[in-house]
Amino acid sequence: MDGTTQPGESPSSGEIKGFSVPAGFVGLRRALVLCWMSIAALGRSLAVSSAITLVGPGLGMVPRAMEGVRGLSNRQRVLAARWSGVRIPTPAGRQPPVPAGASGVIARYRWIMNDPQLRREFVWVLSDPVAGAFLAFFPIALLLGGAWGIFLAFFGVPLSEEWDGLWYYFIPVGGSATAVLAGILGLLHLPLALWMAPRAVHKHALYTYAMLAPSENEMMAGRIEHLATTRSDAADTQMAEIRRIERDLHDGAQARLVAMGMNLDAAERLLETNPEAVRALLIEARQSSAKALQELRNLVRGIHPPVLADRGLVDAVRSLAMVCPVPTEVTVDLPGRPEMPIESAAYFAISEILTNVAKHSNADRAWIDVRYDHGMLRVTITDTGHGGADAARGTGLQGVERRLATFDGVLAVNSPVNGPTMVTMELPCELSSPKTTSSLGTD
Repeated sequence: MDGTTQPGESPSSGEIKGFSVPAGFVGLRRALVLCWMSIAALGRSLAVSSAITLVGPGLGMVPRAMEGVRGLSNRQRVLAARWSGVRIPTPAGRQPPVPAGASGVIARYRWIMNDPQLRREFVWVLSDPVAGAFLAFFPIALLLGGAWGIFLAFFGVPLSEEWDGLWYYFIPVGGSATAVLAGILGLLHLPLALWMAPRAVHKHALYTYAMLAPSENEMMAGRIEHLATTRSDAADTQMAEIRRIERDLHDGAQARLVAMGMNLDAAERLLETNPEAVRALLIEARQSSAKALQELRNLVRGIHPPVLADRGLVDAVRSLAMVCPVPTEVTVDLPGRPEMPIESAAYFAISEILTNVAKHSNADRAWIDVRYDHGMLRVTITDTGHGGADAARGTGLQGVERRLATFDGVLAVNSPVNGPTMVTMELPCELSSPKTTSSLGTD
C-alpha cells in the first residue's frame, strides 16, 4: 500500500492487503496508544469546556486550553504520518488575536468558532473521545472478547452455575459442549483482532485527517497569505541589504578612495617643491587603496562569499566551522549541489546560528549536519550550551526564519533549559553536480 500523502492531497482510502501476525501485534500496540490519546483528548475537552464556562475577564484560560488541544492534535498528526503515511498539514502561525472587549461565554465560544483551524481542533477534541476511541478500541475489544471466550471454555460451566446462567454472544454457556463452542469462537477472535488492528489504525488516521485537515480553499488562502508575507519580507530584506551596502560603501571604501584622491592631488602639487612630503603622501595613498580593496572584498563576501560561489555549500560550511570560536564538527551528505539562492540562504542561516552559539550559548562543542532527503535540504546544528533559545524572542532566529520562509523553508528550535540546543532547517530544493559526502572536525 502506498499510504503516503502530501499536504493538501486527499489521503488514500485503500484497504491494507494481506495478513501478518507481527503487523497485527504492532497494530494492537498502536491502537492501545491511540486509546490513551483519546483519553487525553477527553481531558483536553473537559479543560476547554471548563475554561469556556468559567467566570473571569476576557477569554480567561481558553487560549491556553486551546494551546493544549493544538499540542495534542499535532501529536496525532505525527502518528498519522508515521504509522499510516497520512500527512495532515500542521497549522501555520499562532492563535488569532483576542478581540478588544471580548469577555464571557459567548465571546469565548465565538473566538474559537470564528477561526477555521481552532474550530476544527475544538470539534475534533470533543469527538475524539467517542469516535476516535471507538476506532482504536475495536481490535482491542476483539482481543479481549476472544480471551473471554477462551476463559469460558475452561471455567464457563461453574461460572454459569454460580451466576445462574451465562451467555457468550448467542451461545448459552450451560455445559461442556457450549463452553467448548465459546472457546472455539473466542479463538477465532484472535486472528480477527490481529487482522483488524492495522486496518483500524489506518482508519483512525483517515478519521483524523477528515477532522483536522483544512479544505482546499483554506489551503489556497493560506498559501496566498504565506506568499504575500514572504514576498514582503523578501522585499524588506533586499532593501535593508541595499542600504547596508550603500552605508558600507559610503563609510568605508568610498571614503578611503576620496582620501586617496586628495593625497594624490596634494602630491601632484608638492612634486617639484617637497619630494619627501610626496613620498609620505604616496605611502598613505597606497595604504588607503589597500584598505579600500580589503573593505570591498569584505563587502562582496557579505553579499555572496567567494568560497560559496567557487566551491559550494560544503566548503563554505567548513570555512564557517573553522573560524567559529566553538570547536565544531561538520558532517555533510549531499548527492549534489543546491541552486545558488538556496546555498546562499543556507550559508547565511548557518552563519547566524553559529554566531549565536559563540555569543550566547556557552557551549564547548557544536555539530553541523547537512544532508539531502526527499527533496529537502536539511541542516541540523547542535550545541552543548545552556539552552533556552526561543525563535519568538530572538531577533536573530526570527531573521533566519524569514530568510528561509522566502524559499518555503522552515526553522525548528529545540532548546530546553540546560541544553542541549538543536536547530533544524529545511529547504525544498533540487540538486545537481556530483555527490559530496564528508566529515570534518575542528578543535
